[in-house]
Amino acid sequence: MKIDIRKRKAFYIALAVLMAVTIWIYVDMTGSPDGTARIMTKEFKDIPIEYLWEDTVLADRGLMLLEEGTDTTVDVTLRGTRWNLSLIDRDDILIQADLSGITTTGVQTVSNKTGFTTRSLSQIVEFADIKPYTATVNIGELYSKTVDVHCEVVGNVAEGYSAGELTISPTTFEIRGQQEILDQVSYAKVTLDVGTDAVSSVSQLLDFEFYDANDQLLDDKDIHSNVEQVQVNLPVNVTKELALTVDFRESPGARLSNVLVDINPKSITVTGEADILRDVDTLVLSEFDLTKLDSSAVYNYVIPVPEGCENLSGVSQATMRLHFKDMTTATVTTDRIRYENLHTEGRQVDLLTMEVSVDIFGTHADVEAVTGDDIIVVADLTDFNNAVGSYTVPAKVLINSGGDVGVSGTYQVRVNISDAPEDQPTEEQPGEESAEEPAQLRDGAPFPMRRPRRFI
Repeated sequence: MKIDIRKRKAFYIALAVLMAVTIWIYVDMTGSPDGTARIMTKEFKDIPIEYLWEDTVLADRGLMLLEEGTDTTVDVTLRGTRWNLSLIDRDDILIQADLSGITTTGVQTVSNKTGFTTRSLSQIVEFADIKPYTATVNIGELYSKTVDVHCEVVGNVAEGYSAGELTISPTTFEIRGQQEILDQVSYAKVTLDVGTDAVSSVSQLLDFEFYDANDQLLDDKDIHSNVEQVQVNLPVNVTKELALTVDFRESPGARLSNVLVDINPKSITVTGEADILRDVDTLVLSEFDLTKLDSSAVYNYVIPVPEGCENLSGVSQATMRLHFKDMTTATVTTDRIRYENLHTEGRQVDLLTMEVSVDIFGTHADVEAVTGDDIIVVADLTDFNNAVGSYTVPAKVLINSGGDVGVSGTYQVRVNISDAPEDQPTEEQPGEESAEEPAQLRDGAPFPMRRPRRFI
């Protein structure tokens, strides 16, 4: 019940406010004796004057607007109803003075143009008065001069780091103003604060100040420039020792643990931006597939250095020597031939290949342990589901010896695919691999130590 009373009370208060505003607006719009809107005035002081064409037309004529002796603000009085005047803020008022007609130096007057930043405001209020109506301007001769930009660096970099070469953009820029003022300007200066113990590069847009030949700061209110800020970059460098390495790719029978690796030099010293080298501890010379290694080999590589960094070691090439600790090859013949991926019903597959000789490689112990019973050759019939006839199809090799043995070469099996007789009962295909017969797949990657392939 209390909640209902509160809601009702709030409703009545809102309704009363709305009625009061409505009555106030009505009285404001009809409060004159003749029933028309009551007109009032409101004064706005110190509205800034916007001078047009100062940096274009006036500058092209070799003239400039001087602050001393030039009006900067006016007082404005607006006329309208109380309600409409309440909608106006000083930022809505626009006062402009056109300098395009000025062709000579000296103190002169130009008319002030009035308006609003929003066009709709001019339909509800009007300008009643502006003081002064004309703006007094002081015009002087415009001179230009090019000054250098100097940068002062404050702060320090962390121990073990060093500051790189400072870059400034632009290094020079043009300033304009009265000759007696510009003659005092020797250079522009920015100050770059890198903080305490900086460990990364610093890049900032900085404001500049003007100094005379005695390094005294000048008042720049009458100095105009064609840039607003200066870009300054200071690299923070670090020197690191980076190990040289190779990204080895292993495969069954060719493991890194079975290889002796010697890289010379083992590392180099590099300097460069800390942001680049922060997470870099090694340099990868190249990728290397261990299946392409003979019993031993020597390889030369150009040492890659991160972009923007410098190799301080004076060595640009590295040598890698590789040697298998224990490696042999063998050819093993198997009669265990299967097929897979025949999904078409009513087809019969006859294996025409009775034996396949498989080239294997690995350590002596692992290779010698492999027999024909450990090897299964599986013909892939994926692309032959709609075929009828005799075909040579690709095959993969499975090894179930328990050791780490690789297969070299590619293999094929001859098969005959035919429609099964309608009166022949469906039987388990003797060529299909049993799920109870685990085997280790070897991808058949080429290996340089293999014996000549045998195609059956």
